[in-house]
Amino acid sequence: MIKFTSLLTGLFLGAVQIASTAEAVDPFWRNATIYFMLPDRFKNGDTSNDFPYGRRDDAAYMRGFAGGDLRGVIEKIETGYFNELGVDAIWMSPVIENIHGYNDSDKRTYAFHGYWPKDWTAVDANFGTEAELAELIEIAHKRGIRVLLDVILNHTGPVTAKDPEWPASWLRKSKPCDWSDYAGNVECAIHSNLTDILTESDKPVALPPQLVDKWRREGRLAQEQRELDAFFARTGYPRAPRYYLIKWLTDWVREYGVDGFRVDTVKHVEPEAWAILKKEADLALAEWKTKNPQKKLDDRDFFMLGEVYHFGVNNYGPTVGRVYDYSDQQVDFYQYGFDSLINFDFAQVAGQPAEKIFSSYSNALNYGELKGLGVLNYLGSHDDHHSFDRERQQTRSAASKLMLAPGAVQIYYGDELARPMTDARAFGDATMRSPMNWNDLEKAETRALLAHWQKLGQFRRAHRALGAGEHRKLADKPYTFSRTLAGAQPVVVAMDLPRGEKRISVKGVFADGTELTDFYSGEHAKVEGDSVTFITEGELLLLSARSK
Repeated sequence: MIKFTSLLTGLFLGAVQIASTAEAVDPFWRNATIYFMLPDRFKNGDTSNDFPYGRRDDAAYMRGFAGGDLRGVIEKIETGYFNELGVDAIWMSPVIENIHGYNDSDKRTYAFHGYWPKDWTAVDANFGTEAELAELIEIAHKRGIRVLLDVILNHTGPVTAKDPEWPASWLRKSKPCDWSDYAGNVECAIHSNLTDILTESDKPVALPPQLVDKWRREGRLAQEQRELDAFFARTGYPRAPRYYLIKWLTDWVREYGVDGFRVDTVKHVEPEAWAILKKEADLALAEWKTKNPQKKLDDRDFFMLGEVYHFGVNNYGPTVGRVYDYSDQQVDFYQYGFDSLINFDFAQVAGQPAEKIFSSYSNALNYGELKGLGVLNYLGSHDDHHSFDRERQQTRSAASKLMLAPGAVQIYYGDELARPMTDARAFGDATMRSPMNWNDLEKAETRALLAHWQKLGQFRRAHRALGAGEHRKLADKPYTFSRTLAGAQPVVVAMDLPRGEKRISVKGVFADGTELTDFYSGEHAKVEGDSVTFITEGELLLLSARSK
């Protein structure tokens, strides 16, 4: 990885300070639409990189590389696909170099998903090159889209015939996790086929010999060593495992202006490590923006989103308010660098009436312990077997509930095309990681579903109040609500409407004489007698004041 470490950031030396209360999160991120994909399953833009490192097409069903890559993502950015969906940020599963071989503990499986790291300083050749990652970020920024990298501190990939185990000084050699308490989640091995990094240690360790040999073969050993020397001299951190990984991860930010991280396996690492990662990422992004004023989107700080498995709004799972309860220890991850946490609750409640979801979420995010903080709602995921509507029987109504819910939202690749999420031939998580179903766009019903998602996404992107504002029910029939946020344009939404003429109340939100635009149909109408009438074919009205 061709990178440098600036000594200018030495001004920021010092211990990480943990705030007693987490600060309010930028409304942009509290309303954001984030598109999550496994690059390997999204689009194959370059068939020449399908099987590098001696990998072969001999995996178990849907457990090998399918060919998707960074070039495929770039192509869809350039066509405007994500802009048309109203996407604010793209989150890709890890693109760093993963183990070269396969693992047989869960049938023959290659690291197509990206969560089995081998070298944190390189892009996996199956996904493309470092230059292509830089190109992707720059092109996304030109279109107003941010890029989040998926990062891992907890573990390396499985040991295989091609991938030797890391030195014992780097690894946590302990009993498997039993999930019973803090130690049973953190000071343990989360899976039998992974090798956990000794993240709690401050004892200096040497570089793993396999990395030294690899970098020597690639002709960059001296450069990597110089950069490490500069990093540890600037920070004063011990040369312990977590600090090496933090240096390697934040290099991507410093060199290319990565906007944020989605952090994997958060609850399985000491929270203090995440605070240090956030501190170093903040410094790295500030440095990149100073050196690239023409490329930056704005002056927003680095964004960090965490996967605390089973964390959720409304005390879902072991969540109590904003605190995760290990049973013997409680941790508020918002105090350790996280701006937002993935909300595992939404997929479980998505079948409930919209008002029940919206009002409870609004109360939690505007008045409860989560006030002003970020959560990311989702319907489907790559590793949640309880994803909502995996059979794709409620695609339109599910899209409406997700995209109109308080909080930020995640579109899992293919939600917008009803990509299949069940396959009896697939084992385990693979069934939820099927290749993107681009060919289904030949069907009228798929194009109509995509158009539905696009209208919802465009409305959300144009109106920060939708996700970050306060919810208020205006009427039961037709079901109508408003969202308001200080300094932002208010919106009114009506759902489950009949085709043709529809009259709804906008009392207390828009004054008589105000001309409103329906983002769903593009039609306009004026408010009269605290109500507005539209004649449209859609089942929704997505209303805001018409721009002058």
